[in-house]
Amino acid sequence: MSSSARTGNRLPLVAIVGRPNVGKSTLFNRLAGRRKAIVSDRPGLTRDRNFERAEWRGREFMVVDTGGYEPEALDELRSAIREQTTLAIEEADAIILLVDVRDGLMAGDREIMDLLRRTDKPLFVAVNKCDKTREHQEAMAFWEIGAQALHAISALKGHGVGDLMDAVLDRLAPPAAEPEEEEGERPPRIAIVGRWNVGKSTLVNAILGEKRVIVGPTPGITRDAIDSRVVVNGKPYVIVDTAGIRRRGKIERGAEKLSVLRSVISMEQADAAVLLIDASEGLTIQDAHVAGQALEAGCATILAVNKWDLVKKDNSTAGAWAKALRAELGFLSYAPIVFISALVGQRVQRIFQLVDRILVEHRKRIETAEFNRWLAKTTASHTPPVKQGKTLRIKYGTQTGVAPPTFALFVNDPSAMHFSYQRYLINQLRETYGFEGTPIRLRLRKKS
Repeated sequence: MSSSARTGNRLPLVAIVGRPNVGKSTLFNRLAGRRKAIVSDRPGLTRDRNFERAEWRGREFMVVDTGGYEPEALDELRSAIREQTTLAIEEADAIILLVDVRDGLMAGDREIMDLLRRTDKPLFVAVNKCDKTREHQEAMAFWEIGAQALHAISALKGHGVGDLMDAVLDRLAPPAAEPEEEEGERPPRIAIVGRWNVGKSTLVNAILGEKRVIVGPTPGITRDAIDSRVVVNGKPYVIVDTAGIRRRGKIERGAEKLSVLRSVISMEQADAAVLLIDASEGLTIQDAHVAGQALEAGCATILAVNKWDLVKKDNSTAGAWAKALRAELGFLSYAPIVFISALVGQRVQRIFQLVDRILVEHRKRIETAEFNRWLAKTTASHTPPVKQGKTLRIKYGTQTGVAPPTFALFVNDPSAMHFSYQRYLINQLRETYGFEGTPIRLRLRKKS
């Protein structure tokens, strides 16, 4: 998918690339606002691409950390890292090439720059580790690389990062029109996701009414995300069959890593995800892992228990399954549950009824006056608890986005918000306004 298509649907993606050990993970952590990526002086520590939502000047985007790019990599691991970085470059809407002032301009920097020039995407060269005045002066030598703009920064201390991100945001496409305005122009994207061998490709074929994708008992047949257009009850949809996802410690090198990363991207780009669970095997840790990725992606979600025809049932079986899913996947308590058999076509059409319903909730907007009336009533019924001696005072709030519904709360001190109170507010929002099938984001803003 082109970067323009991505921007029109999901958050823009900013990729950080460069040689090993130039500080990519340190910059990623600063932009993400937390230490999500492991950092070390040892080159090549980052193996997989690392996604995170970030925000700058009130604008949200995705930032991706990549492994160190080595153009002439020979061994299997370095070759896989190079492939992943290339994929990140292909998917990105803007690219930050990070170089190290202490190393000086290296041949590897030049080779990466030559690759990036061919992408015709907004490109920013950031000279990292400029902690002293002398290093700021030495950074000027990197003009030789052919950059249109050069930013001397210290990812560790934050120097110059603000100016860099101002420049990046100025070059990104403006925020997309509200999904309500696009509804007649762009069919909803539905990603079929899950761990290996739960029947994703079988479900896609059942939806399409033909064997469009290869299926079989061997796990891992699907390697890439495959898009297929379909019309159901007169409405167009795009169905995305994705590769099976396993826990990071279980992911093999090479092609499987690329497949998993494409699946994560597919969820980021999707309007809704249908998370398949194998009824014949029961809920697994891997299922919970995929569910967590769907939550982070921000797409609307349906839990589909597949292979229901293989289960011995009585009048309480479905209820027991639903209760177990709610207990084990409490963070997806908002997701509707459907019991299907992709192989025999049982309740497959029900998926589209649920998709239509939850996408309305995914795009729901609450007027600011109504939201603040609700906020005043809700906080009066249950006042915020004191956290480490700090008392939270919520001044007012407003909805800042949809798909997923996102609300900004203007408060005296964001650090005074206890996670349990944030959960209370989200639960009360659901109780009052529904929001079935969609995650809800709360963003805290300091208001003096």
